[in-house]
Amino acid sequence: MPRLLTQHTLACLTRQGAEALAQRMQAGGTARAERVLVNMLEGKMFVEFRADSREALEGWLKTEGMHFDFLVPHRVEMQGDKLQRRLKQGASDWFRRCFRYNLFRLLAS
Repeated sequence: MPRLLTQHTLACLTRQGAEALAQRMQAGGTARAERVLVNMLEGKMFVEFRADSREALEGWLKTEGMHFDFLVPHRVEMQGDKLQRRLKQGASDWFRRCFRYNLFRLLAS
């Protein structure tokens, strides 16, 4: 499931209001917030969502009446000290099984 990053401007929201908004985003439906970062002084909220697609997230945000400044998918992230492509869920197990299978074939020959 793709991960997408959004930025939202918080106009005149209290800390409690920002917390309620973040909880709505985490409750989700077709899109669900994984991580929420808030800067109350600058009135900004950054949210990492999981959604079926960019269009699904845009539709969900529109339905919920949540405006956003930008929305970008991200597929590369730091893992340890390396910048690496993020694997789809379950892909690492597939690679591990293929590696074991090929290693077994190599040792058997």
